[in-house]
Amino acid sequence: MTSTTKPISKHATWAWMLWDWAEQPYPTIIQTFIFATYITSSSFTTNGDVDSLATQLGWAGSVAGLLVAISAPIFGRRTDTAGHRKRWLLINSGILVALMIGSYFVEPSPSFFLFGLVLYAVGNVVQETAFINYYAMLKQVTTEKNMARVSGMAWGLGYVGGIILLLGSLVLCFLPGHPLYPTEEGALNIRVIFLFAAAWMVIFTIPLMIFVPEIPKSADSNKRESIIDSYRALVAQIRKLRRDNPDALKFLLASAVYRDGLAGVFTFGAILGSVAFGFSTTGVILFGVAANIVSGIGAFVGGAIDGKVGTKRLIVISLSGMLVAGAGVFAFAGMGAITYWVFGLALCLFVGPAQASSRTFVARFAPVNREGEIFGLYQTTGRAASFLSPTLWSISLVLATRAGFENATVFGIIGIMIVLASGLFWLLRVHPSPKVID
Repeated sequence: MTSTTKPISKHATWAWMLWDWAEQPYPTIIQTFIFATYITSSSFTTNGDVDSLATQLGWAGSVAGLLVAISAPIFGRRTDTAGHRKRWLLINSGILVALMIGSYFVEPSPSFFLFGLVLYAVGNVVQETAFINYYAMLKQVTTEKNMARVSGMAWGLGYVGGIILLLGSLVLCFLPGHPLYPTEEGALNIRVIFLFAAAWMVIFTIPLMIFVPEIPKSADSNKRESIIDSYRALVAQIRKLRRDNPDALKFLLASAVYRDGLAGVFTFGAILGSVAFGFSTTGVILFGVAANIVSGIGAFVGGAIDGKVGTKRLIVISLSGMLVAGAGVFAFAGMGAITYWVFGLALCLFVGPAQASSRTFVARFAPVNREGEIFGLYQTTGRAASFLSPTLWSISLVLATRAGFENATVFGIIGIMIVLASGLFWLLRVHPSPKVID
């Protein structure tokens, strides 16, 4: 199952897992809790219309998603052929570091909003592109026996990194008397966090650079393939999957739907906490810390029991648990913040194993030395469905508002649950062990 006949180095395995920890500043600090909320704050508008800023941030994310969907399968295919999988992961890591450093120069002024928006959108594209090669390396550093456990541990390490980053940011930069950068003039106490995030990623990417080997070039590496030819090959691949390995294609499509629901849980989790349940900024960060803790526990436990339970069954259990927890968030919303602390964290508990086991499932049917190509397709199908959660979230809020319900924001959870339920429905039609793609 591995792409090399040599024994797999434990150093390579741990170095690969540590990259999940290394890149954690981007989703935690930039995408979700600090930079994204910073550039959509009142400091960046002249008329107080922060809703407009949030809308523009959403459009930036949509454009980024479209670019990933267009480029992901071609990028993965070419890095496989050229034997540059590790090289491109390191290049993308370097670009993410540069973008986080650039975020420090986004001053709290409307004139800097566009600059921040561009950094945010470009970072989304680069991160998703980096994941293509990172996921594709899974077979290089594991065996069939420990693949699921390593995948779960890596995802868990990422959550642990998120916990440390959020707690450090809260204590050093947000709480009264924050010692890292005492002055709040020019939002320097916030902006300095982005420099810390960049340094974090540089330091913890070094082990992957040293210990994880590069894949060899394929026999076709000297053949020139135009972009048009690459897309033709992609279409042919999808047709071949539909004909020869329909369960693999079904999983790619089913996971595209439910993974967008998983993303929606974190994307709108902070909004639910602050708007629907009245959490303060500090409360949102503390909830984020707790969410990372339980998600990490879920990922570790899921990885440990994957081999016993079965990868597909574990995903089904996780999605079912999320649907029950989501129903609890909605049904008991009237009880206040305690509801979100209980059922919101229950939602997060099942996110980790669903994410980790999904990439394990793909790795099992991805052919050796073509993992980047298949994970490129995995990223593309996921991005093709990335509009579902935001759209159904918005529709749910609009309908609840027009119907005159109080606390209409909590109805957004219904939209996310519809996405998860739809993905689960299609997943149940997938064979638990698709054959390896030819």
